[in-house]
Amino acid sequence: MSEIPETASGVIWQSSPPGSIYDYIKVASFSIGPDGLVDQWSRRAVDLFGITADEVRGKDPVEVFMPAELRPRGRRQVAEILDGKEWTGLVPFRMPRQRGAHGVAEVYVMPSETESGDKAALCIVVDVRALRRIESDLAASEAIFGQSPFGFLLFGTDLTVQRANQRFATVFGGAAEDHRGRTVHDYLSRPEAERMNASLRRVLETGESAIDLQIVGAVPGSTERRHWSINLYRVHSGSGHPIGVAGIGTDVTRRNNAAREAASARRNLALLNEASARIGNSLDLETTARELLDVAVPGFCDLASVDLYQGLLTGDEAPPGSADGSAELRRVAFASAVSDAPLVATPGCGQDERTPTAVGEVHHYPFNSPCASALRTARVQSIPGEEGTLVQSTFAVPMVAHDTVVGLVQFSRTKGSEPFGERDRALAVELAARAAVCIDNARLYRREHERALILQRSLLPPGDPEAAGLDIACRYLPGNTATEVGGDWFDVIELPGHRTALVVGDVMGRGLRAAVAMGELRTAVRTLALLDLEPAEVLSALDEIARGLGTPSGAQQASRVAHKSREADLSEVYLATCVYAVYDPVTRRCTFANAGHLPPVLVEPGEEALLLDVPPGMPLGVGGEPFEEVEVELPEGALLALYTDGLVESRDHPLDEGLRAFRTALTDPVHPLEDVCDHVLNTLDTRHGEDDIALLMARIQGLPVDAVGDWRLRREPRSVGRARELARAQLVAWDLEALVDTVELLVSELVTNALRYGEGEIRLRLLRDRTLVCEVWDAGLVQPRRRRARDTDEGGRGLQLVGLLSAAWGSRRTPRGKTVWFELPLPDGDSTSEPTVEQLLSMF
Repeated sequence: MSEIPETASGVIWQSSPPGSIYDYIKVASFSIGPDGLVDQWSRRAVDLFGITADEVRGKDPVEVFMPAELRPRGRRQVAEILDGKEWTGLVPFRMPRQRGAHGVAEVYVMPSETESGDKAALCIVVDVRALRRIESDLAASEAIFGQSPFGFLLFGTDLTVQRANQRFATVFGGAAEDHRGRTVHDYLSRPEAERMNASLRRVLETGESAIDLQIVGAVPGSTERRHWSINLYRVHSGSGHPIGVAGIGTDVTRRNNAAREAASARRNLALLNEASARIGNSLDLETTARELLDVAVPGFCDLASVDLYQGLLTGDEAPPGSADGSAELRRVAFASAVSDAPLVATPGCGQDERTPTAVGEVHHYPFNSPCASALRTARVQSIPGEEGTLVQSTFAVPMVAHDTVVGLVQFSRTKGSEPFGERDRALAVELAARAAVCIDNARLYRREHERALILQRSLLPPGDPEAAGLDIACRYLPGNTATEVGGDWFDVIELPGHRTALVVGDVMGRGLRAAVAMGELRTAVRTLALLDLEPAEVLSALDEIARGLGTPSGAQQASRVAHKSREADLSEVYLATCVYAVYDPVTRRCTFANAGHLPPVLVEPGEEALLLDVPPGMPLGVGGEPFEEVEVELPEGALLALYTDGLVESRDHPLDEGLRAFRTALTDPVHPLEDVCDHVLNTLDTRHGEDDIALLMARIQGLPVDAVGDWRLRREPRSVGRARELARAQLVAWDLEALVDTVELLVSELVTNALRYGEGEIRLRLLRDRTLVCEVWDAGLVQPRRRRARDTDEGGRGLQLVGLLSAAWGSRRTPRGKTVWFELPLPDGDSTSEPTVEQLLSMF
């Protein structure tokens, strides 16, 4: 319906477009002249009766419209009307162009007069069917509008409320009529009202309906936020002219709350799933803490921090418990989704808000603070924000792993974010618990890793090994990168006479178990080497030891059946490979023995690298086969390489290809030995991580000729004096006069013993390198034994004197007898102090 304009004087005339109630009713009109015939026929009558004016004008309406049986009565009624009587009633009529079709019209006849004063009639006709249809539509509209369980509004073209139903009035107060003339600003906040108005205008102008428009507001007398789903559609008149916008509102607050809860649950599940995937990927305490915050910020909170007990980070055997919650902590991680607040302090936890705790800072919480209470009780503490601060609320969540509190994580949301709920509390506990387990695992790993490193380092030579006549470099890479321990080992052992034992071995297997077996074998090798046994003898003894390592303690019980015992022994046996080499810098000769290991590689100056032909023998632990020795003279400047199979063997290429690549990498060994080691490891496709790698390299540097004094003495008493003279002259030539008296005395004792207890020719040899070594050789097989002489004995104190005045002494067997030796530090080294009077008297 068009808006009715007004002026100061009242209503004015104005033409209106079609669309009034008359369009729905379809009112028609015609007139009857004094002669009872139709003289005027309106266009609406044409539409209603379906005949034109030419067809009906000048004809009797009774004859035209009424059935034959009703015509007499019709003529009487027309006569009465022409006599000046008004009449209203229902008149049946037939439609001339529709065979057999009849209708009923409600006719209102008003008497009239012509210009000549003759009586006539004006007839207003309404189709009864249209009236009934309008009544039905009005009843249906009233039922839908008035009885709808949803709020129903009809807005006019000026966007004011034209009609509201009772449901709407029940929600917003008053009677339905009270809302007429109001606008959306009377019900909604300004931003929401503007959104609603914009939607109303768009629907009115375009005719496109607005479906599920979400509006937020509050009903009168309540501060609770309500959510409504609004559907808007344009309303038209019968002629299709827009007359307003209808709006249906549904309260969807519960649905929105349920959807929000479901979305929160999905978000929490997604966070937990992400936490499972992202937290704990690293066995590092600080990294694990950062992984927790990467998941929580900004998906769960706006700010977060992680504090761990300082004792846990410093590697204490047992982490601090939850006694009072005031132990020292270190902030290991902090994350913020708020750019202007990189650091915040927790209210009530004893922190200065002007200088909050920074990452890496050690601090503690006061006993009565919420954070200390969370640590002490192992329960979550909810800490509200303070006025004037950025934080709205905080969860202080203890990190508990295996009933032990390891730290504290704080989740905070800033003002403007959705407040924490109970579901959020449960999620915070779960996130902290998962991170705590990972952190505790990282702590245990760090502890075990440190122990493993201590074990591994204790089993390998410390620092850069040194040896007379050798330049040595070595590398060790464990295949187990998690624990950094393995079964490969190498060793450099100093032997008497400035000789050196070079050892490389590989216990089959990986990890800590193989490392322990390796440690036992390495200790056995060093013990056997100090006995100065030949290389083949050393490996034979090692073979026995390796077979004993795998024997279970129960195998020694007599109650076990022998067959089962043998099966257990074989299943537990430790197999290992080993190369044992002894190098003599005086002769530059090296004696090798091999127990199933890869052959050594030798690179002579200017030559290609070659594999030494050393019989491989059987691995240690198999037993039953002797080991062979091979002696090789090594030229000056040559490079000797001992290694394990992890360097040359891989699943991606055969062993021969790896050995060939290794020899190629060693072909140009003129660079410093450390650089050669690095070049080999960088060049070869070692597939580090598949197996342990041990590499021991030695560049041959024999003792100079002028650093060796070697004499043969006859088996006669005056050889003692001759030995003193030779030793004195050699020491003077070496500018070692400070050692002359001691050496003369000790040489006399050893040569005298060789004459008294030995056999065959006597040989005296002095070696000068980092220390001075004196050796006396003879053909006797009886080893000297140090003993305490009785007060009445005239002799027996020579070896006591040797042991007292030398840095070290001993004897070893040789292919033709034995060698007794002693060692003295050079004067510019750590000199041996003179024996005290008490020490000298203790020999008597």
